[in-house]
Amino acid sequence: MTALLVDVGNTRIKWAPLDGGRLGRQRAAVFADWDVVEFARKVFGTGRGVDRVLVSNVAGARIARVLTLAAKHAGVPKPEFVSSRRTAAGVTTAYLEPWRLGVDRFVMAIAAHRLAKGRPICVVGLGTTLTVDLVDAKGCHLGGAIVPGPRLMVDSVLQGTDGIRKRATGGDTGKRSLFSRTTRAAIEEGALYSAAAMVDRAAEEAARLVGKRFLLVLTGGASPDVAPLVRSQHTVVQDLVLQGLAVLAELGSADAWESRAARKPG
Repeated sequence: MTALLVDVGNTRIKWAPLDGGRLGRQRAAVFADWDVVEFARKVFGTGRGVDRVLVSNVAGARIARVLTLAAKHAGVPKPEFVSSRRTAAGVTTAYLEPWRLGVDRFVMAIAAHRLAKGRPICVVGLGTTLTVDLVDAKGCHLGGAIVPGPRLMVDSVLQGTDGIRKRATGGDTGKRSLFSRTTRAAIEEGALYSAAAMVDRAAEEAARLVGKRFLLVLTGGASPDVAPLVRSQHTVVQDLVLQGLAVLAELGSADAWESRAARKPG
């Protein structure tokens, strides 16, 4: 089976082919101004001959419609949009209403549980938002937290103030440090250090809940900037959503994700 896996975030889209259980070359881009033809050419144009298109989409219903039209335009199978559910691929969420759990977080939890091989794992997604999710050794998703990501922090300061915004416009950004000497650098470094502090606090809470043998994984576009500031031992895995989609693709159709999950290794 050959599948095309697509991860649609709030600002960026990532995609990669899955052939024989192996992820191929991954691509990523900002898609804000794309229309149907551009989605068809840039994403699905590389996916001719695929048997399935599996999508994790947090960008809303309009983008889902555009992707569906783009797939038809490109002559590839109709996209299958993954949705969060109580149980799939060995992961069961404790969310009170599973459908309210962001599908990207659910798919990352699935990938993380496979990656952890029986150990608890804390997943931190660093994108437009910073998300934290904890999965125990048995595959129970215990819940998580959501705060603004570094870029959203910076934007909120610039858009919500007048004096700071004026002082942060133009000029030298200066040397990067927590104790910065320009307003722009102070905002940007403050956002990165805040994100790193959230990661370290999440690691402390995870250790209290599931023990110290848990894994800490960082993923998402801002992870390369935040990771060097994180004090807790961690691993960076950039393509965790795509890896989760790959797990689901291996299991077969959506109807099989729950029934066959118990026979897959954790």
